[in-house]
Amino acid sequence: MIKENQNLLNKINAASDVAILFISMTLAYLIRFYIFSTDTQYIKLITYIQFSVIIVPIYLIVFNFFNLYHSFRTTVFIKECSQVIKANTIITTLLLSLLFAFKLVHDISRWVIIIFYFVNIILIIAKRFLLRRTLAKIRSKGLNLKHVIIVGAGDVADEYLKVIKSNRNFGYSYSGYIANTSNSEGKKLGNYSDLYEVLDRYKPDEVVCALDISDAKYIENIVSDCEKSGTKISIIPFCYKYIPSQPYIDQIGSIPLINIRRIPLDNFGNAFIKRALDIVGSLSLIICTSPIMLVTALIIKLTSNGPIIFKQKRVGLNKSLFTMYKFRSMKVNSNEETGWSTNNDPRKTRFGSFIRKFSIDELPQFFNVLKGDMSLVGPRPELPYFVDNFKDEIPLYMVKHQVKPGITGLAQVNGFRGDTSIKKRIEFDIQYIENWTILMDITILFRTAFKGFKNNEKIIIKNDALTENNDLDLKL
Repeated sequence: MIKENQNLLNKINAASDVAILFISMTLAYLIRFYIFSTDTQYIKLITYIQFSVIIVPIYLIVFNFFNLYHSFRTTVFIKECSQVIKANTIITTLLLSLLFAFKLVHDISRWVIIIFYFVNIILIIAKRFLLRRTLAKIRSKGLNLKHVIIVGAGDVADEYLKVIKSNRNFGYSYSGYIANTSNSEGKKLGNYSDLYEVLDRYKPDEVVCALDISDAKYIENIVSDCEKSGTKISIIPFCYKYIPSQPYIDQIGSIPLINIRRIPLDNFGNAFIKRALDIVGSLSLIICTSPIMLVTALIIKLTSNGPIIFKQKRVGLNKSLFTMYKFRSMKVNSNEETGWSTNNDPRKTRFGSFIRKFSIDELPQFFNVLKGDMSLVGPRPELPYFVDNFKDEIPLYMVKHQVKPGITGLAQVNGFRGDTSIKKRIEFDIQYIENWTILMDITILFRTAFKGFKNNEKIIIKNDALTENNDLDLKL
């Protein structure tokens, strides 16, 4: 039943995308010729509608190429948005190329095509967001479910079961498990040797093979039984905890090799795009925030002793050291290479407390970005002292140094900044590193702009405790 539902949903999805294509072209036409221009000597709308009919096959082929007509119940929305943007970028590039090649630039406005690009992206993403919300609601009520049988009864099977039970919007219905033991949650449907008969009786939509290493010897028969019955099978490797969400698979002869740590930014094209964003973004932000930085520098000079800019060695890309800049927010002290700042740190000056509260002290780091030591978005850099301590205590801690550190990051926009859990920050850092897209960077920057500047530090009104400055916060 789920296959029929998915096929129907794919057809509805494609049909609605085609409808949005015509709507987007019409809106682009109206925006170009009725809002941006008063020129009455323009081609009529019917010409653009006819042009839209011609490009429908290209539209559907490209969208299908980016897997936009497959099941997306477990795909994160940001990834789907990224695929929509990529597909529209290719479509728009093809259209502009075709207009030039067939000398249609005088018949079809290039501005209409460019406006169409943005309008279509907005409408497609909005439609898919509403579709996701609607399907999630339907699934939470027990409809449109995918019926699964788990093969295995160990830790791997238990972890998978926890995930599908805690995410009802995924729409999975657990029918039971197959194993030689009886120590798992749910109904036992039989032993491994009974799998073929169980599949014939229950006819599940999918079998999830979640064997522990001790039962690995049964996998050949399990796969054979699923293929004989025509049942889709997915396999969770017993070492799944060490495999990233998007692994890179290489092959030597007939043997597949899984690259444990796939980093999208190792790709030259991705790294170039991110660096371009950093240069343009940092230059723009330096210009926009220069009045704030000048006023801040003047107040620091007038209200406390010591340098205006606090310089500190941090660990960056490939564990290399660089000098990070910040506005001095604390009195100069002897703990600046080993001390850790807290929300009520007595070393903060009064004005320093204020600029830390609103992350103004971080603004000089735009120059670090411009130099190439840092990125606008990435894991926060830390002191060599803490890196030496954490690398043995926190799993995967050193992975964060495989990309440039950032001013803001995925952990920070999710609330893990300043005096918060290092382990949770690392989890978000790893998620960012393994799943990086330019859209993710832009989203994090927007989230930082709208909610990330103000942090949970308290402004200190009275401070007589220490005499010096330490700036060890990792708050933004």
